[in-house]
This record gives sequence, C-alpha cells and structure tokens, in this order.
Amino acid sequence: MAKDQRLQMVAEAAEGEEVVFHGDILETIFCHVPLVHLLPASHVSKSWNRAVSSSLRHFNRPKPWLILHTQRSRPPYSISAHAYDPRSNLWLQIHHHSPMKYVSDLRSSQSILLYMLSPMKFSFSLDPLHLTWHHVDPPLVWRVDPIVAVVGSHHVIVAGGGCDFEDDPLAVEIYNLETRSWDTCPSMPTVLRDSPASTSLSIAADKNKMFVMEKSSGVAYSFNPNLKIWCGPYDLCSDRDVYFSVIEFCGDRLVMAGLIGEPENVTDIKLWEFSGEALEFCREIGVMPKGMLKMMIGEATRVSSIGMCCMGDFAYLHNPEDPREVVVCEIIGEGACRWWSVKNAVDSDESRVGERVIFTCSAVGLGNLRCSEDQRFTILNC
Repeated sequence: MAKDQRLQMVAEAAEGEEVVFHGDILETIFCHVPLVHLLPASHVSKSWNRAVSSSLRHFNRPKPWLILHTQRSRPPYSISAHAYDPRSNLWLQIHHHSPMKYVSDLRSSQSILLYMLSPMKFSFSLDPLHLTWHHVDPPLVWRVDPIVAVVGSHHVIVAGGGCDFEDDPLAVEIYNLETRSWDTCPSMPTVLRDSPASTSLSIAADKNKMFVMEKSSGVAYSFNPNLKIWCGPYDLCSDRDVYFSVIEFCGDRLVMAGLIGEPENVTDIKLWEFSGEALEFCREIGVMPKGMLKMMIGEATRVSSIGMCCMGDFAYLHNPEDPREVVVCEIIGEGACRWWSVKNAVDSDESRVGERVIFTCSAVGLGNLRCSEDQRFTILNC
C-alpha cells in the first residue's frame, strides 16, 4: 500500500468516514503518519488512540524537532516559526494565533531557551513549543549580549556581557522562578574579562550546573547556582588543531563540536563527549562525513564559527554564515552515530537580508501538541 494511500485513509477516518483497521496493520500505518496528524487520529476512537500510543512507543518514536524562528529586522519585528521533524523527515510551518510581543532582538540559548532582554524587561520561554512566556523585570545590572542559561527547574542565570556604564562586566545574577526575584552572585572568573559576551562564550547546563567555555580556546568553567561557586578551569580542547568549538548537552552527555583546521580551510568537524566533575575526556563520538561538511560550508570562503542545537540523542549543526544546509547527527548507543543533512526550509535570499534566524531544538510529543490549541501546523513541500 502506497504511503499516500495510507495517509488518505487516515484522513478519511479522522473526518468520520468508516474505515476499519485492526491491530498491527493500524500501528504500521501510523508509523508513516506525521506526528501532527496523529493527534486527530488519536481522537477517532479508543482503539485508534491505543494504536497511536503503541506505534509511537514501539515502532516510530517521536524525535527532537529543530525549530527555527525568524524575526524581521524592521518594525513590527514580526516573528515566524518553522520546524523540522526527523521522525517524519519533513518541515512544518507553525502558525501562532498569539504572536510573540516584541521586546528586543530574539535570542536562543541551551537549544530550548528563547529570550528577549531590554533595559525595561526580560522575557523568556522554556517550553518545547514556546507557548508560555515569562515577562519579568530586567537584571539589576544592564549588559549587552550576556550569556543566559537555565539550571534545574527554577534558576535562570544572566551573566557577563558588555557593559558600557557598569564597573563589573563579569556580573552574575540569578532569577528564581519560584520566588520571582533576582539575586546577585560571585562574578565570572577574571580570565574571561576579555570575552564575557555570548558571541565569545558557549554555554551548557544540566540540572545542577552551568558550564561556560571560551569558543576560541576550549577553556571551560562551571557554576553551581545553589552554592554560588565557580570551579575550573577545565581544558576541553583535546585536539590542538581545533580553532573554534561549542558545547551542549545531548541528554546526559556533555558534547563539544569543534572546527578543525583553519577558517579558510576546514578539514573536519568532530564531536567529543566529556563527563565527570572535572569534565574529563570520555570519547570521540564521530566525524562529520566529508560530503556533508562540504554541503554545510556551502559557498562560504571562510568558516569562523559553527552553531549546534542538541536534544536527546540528536545534534543539529549549521554554518551561521550560510545556514542553508543543516547536518544532523543521531548518537546511537556508545559506539556509533548516524549522519544526514537536510535543506533549511527557512533559508532564502530575503531571510539573509531582512531577517534574523534563531535555532532551537525541542522534544515534542503528542502531549505538547494537545496543549498547543492556539497553534496550527502546515506541512511544507521542500
């Protein structure tokens, strides 16, 4: 049975026409149905709901979405959203019925965090589809381009950033989501004084700590918001040919992606895993295939940086200067990974000139789609 026929039968049943399937056949069909179409299918009947749940649990599980937000560079600074679902290998346009209110330039951190920071307001969103936004007073110290991280369930850290009118460019403040208040902390290590902005630092965070690494050197520090203690330094650059690197958590793994060679001649992109309190080298996860490296570099004559979003076992990598191709790495167990690339459905001549593109990554399941009543999704033909 062709895939289009299976989808048509599901659509007819969802519209109320009587189409009878049983057991494994129905679960097999649902393996080929996009996640956004499984939600209405789960409402057809109890047996269909059970089949949808079983198919997602045993056959074709949900996989982390790459979500791209584009913000216009001119008033009214409108924001649109698109997502790539690797489970179905397709792009979606996400239609928001309640558009995000402009505060400042939209930024991302830790793959899932979206935020806007101005002298008057700090707005941020943590949920997978960014349906809920928190609007709070800004930090006590105003700074340009700070690092922002979420540690655990209630600590939002704002640190560093260029400060024209402040004495301490390394200032650290924590917003507590439970008490809804700001608290000051010990400043960042003084060795970071020349590179306190997010353009120079890569951050990652787990339930207990924030990790900050210089992108150019691979030197990292950790910060515990409960104890308000900085630790380090840790040297994560095990390959001395790495000239630029970023870190992020893939599940419980701290992963570093590094550009090897020089900006005018990138020879490899590698992924490494680190573990333990001292961020000890654990293993080399994999090397990006040469063909995909060439596609990711695109037409750029110089590659000065790399962008990475991670969630679960997935890492999405792109060239910020030419993001038309996104390379995906799925980490399989402890000794293997699978690579593929996907065309960026958002990239266009117009987006490169009049829009900013912000990369995020989210674990999206049926429960998240059920909560997104103010959103609808359109599958794109790319």
